[in-house]
Amino acid sequence: MATSNTPVVIKVGGALLENPAIAAQLLTEIKALMATRSVILVHGGGAMVDTLLGAMQLTSTKIDGLRVTPDEHMPVVSGALAGTANKMLCGLAIGAGVTPVGISLLDGGLTQCTVLNEKYGAVGIPSPGSSALLDHLLASGCLPVISSIGSNADGRLLNVNADQAATVIAELTGGDLLLLSNVEGVLDGDKVLIHALDEARLKDEVNKGVIKDGMLVKVEAAMQAATQLSKPVTIASWSQSLAAILTNQTGTRVIPAAQISGE
Repeated sequence: MATSNTPVVIKVGGALLENPAIAAQLLTEIKALMATRSVILVHGGGAMVDTLLGAMQLTSTKIDGLRVTPDEHMPVVSGALAGTANKMLCGLAIGAGVTPVGISLLDGGLTQCTVLNEKYGAVGIPSPGSSALLDHLLASGCLPVISSIGSNADGRLLNVNADQAATVIAELTGGDLLLLSNVEGVLDGDKVLIHALDEARLKDEVNKGVIKDGMLVKVEAAMQAATQLSKPVTIASWSQSLAAILTNQTGTRVIPAAQISGE
């Protein structure tokens, strides 16, 4: 387990909000963890975006698995992510006895974003900016709750992939990154949890057809994040104990190539 001055950056998907009991339990565990370590919560909310777009009779399409986000959709996307999802998580934090501050990637110069490709519309790629706002919030004992809405230098609002958002926040703060969802980690062909996954093991499991589809996307994002951060990234279930995850008792640690010899 890392030293207490290393923040824990926890990324959750919007699906967490579909199970309020598990979400409340996670926030209770975050409160306990905050007694010894700073915590930053980064979230997505794709399902909530889809629901709201549908209610507004707006059609959402994808290219290469990425959501095309026209600028005219951004008020709805921002409302779902930086509004509803963010404030629901903040409310759960308050209920757990935590003091949250709901912000986005664009606040306080946390990140700078550039447009990925105009064919995707207002979709951004983030890079680290200033940690000053986060430093202040963490020093004050608050829980930053960060939505994946960013902007470019001209103030154009951009929709950012939540895994990338969490990675850039971990990069900015030197934090340990946990990617939490409704799966316990990466399973092998016998449905047994893989505790440590390096590039060679990943290629082997992909070639055998074990890691595929949505899990492949998740693992590749984790591997990219681990490489970018030069430290392992953990994929685990949000219903598991944070203490167990942080002490490597559960979940899958995705190990970048540079770290293999040191594991």
